[in-house]
Amino acid sequence: MRPCSTTTTLGSFDCDGVLWRGDHVIDGVVEVLNILRNRGKKLVFVTNNATKSRKSYKKKFDQVGLDVHVDEIYGSAYAAAVYISSVINLPRDKKVYVIGQAGLEEELHDEGIAFIGGTDPNDNTLAPFDLQNFTLDPSVAAVVCGLDTQVNYTKLSKAFQYLTRNPGCLFIATNEDSTFPSAHGLLPGAGSISAPLRFALGRDPVCTGKPASTMLDCVKAKVNFDPKRTIMVGDRLNTDILFGRNGGLATLLVMTGITTEGDITEPNASPIVPNFITESIGDFRAVEKVQSTA
Repeated sequence: MRPCSTTTTLGSFDCDGVLWRGDHVIDGVVEVLNILRNRGKKLVFVTNNATKSRKSYKKKFDQVGLDVHVDEIYGSAYAAAVYISSVINLPRDKKVYVIGQAGLEEELHDEGIAFIGGTDPNDNTLAPFDLQNFTLDPSVAAVVCGLDTQVNYTKLSKAFQYLTRNPGCLFIATNEDSTFPSAHGLLPGAGSISAPLRFALGRDPVCTGKPASTMLDCVKAKVNFDPKRTIMVGDRLNTDILFGRNGGLATLLVMTGITTEGDITEPNASPIVPNFITESIGDFRAVEKVQSTA
């Protein structure tokens, strides 16, 4: 996909908790996105979920009935891979150790980045980790940590060894979300997976997902949009809304995911304030009905 030649009015949407919960699309989303497209608005979908590649996300969009092109999807796994290949310019003889799932591995592969760990059966084990039998791979130059539902002591131990024993080994997190919304409630997010390493190392990783600018840079490389005519729609204050605010975008908070009313109304509410708030994206069906009968 080439960058657009003219400045575009852009709608940027988070996915989990905004478009769907688990595998269940939120009521009204399909209709509202169709309304926006019919009005000539450019849409992109920006997600911190690193368990799926953009190609896999395309399949999920198809599954829930949303007509979305793969080049409209920007995930934190993709941002991490682009960061490693294009910003760090990782040498071809170097590798990445992965704590994460197949989606992250697929994005690394597509960027020509060699990796170990991840879904390797030898690392997905509940057997005790034996440092005496561990062979350090000197070519590992970075550790990338995303959401990993099979995280274990072996993966954390190997990552720790690379980060402390390989000189200059980089610590990268796809995102720092503490939780993520599933169809039946909240579960620990990618930030919770990298937390043990952060504690053990006493330092923080470079984050490539929202609210970091790396994700917005990926969008800018493809779409020539005007920030003043762009809105970020999300369900989480400290990632989606902060991401939009940091990028000079208008922000819309929906209440179908992480954020609760107390998070924005109580005395100790977050200092991160969206420009607009609505219960659900589906609410905008009412706006279309009003304008069509006016």
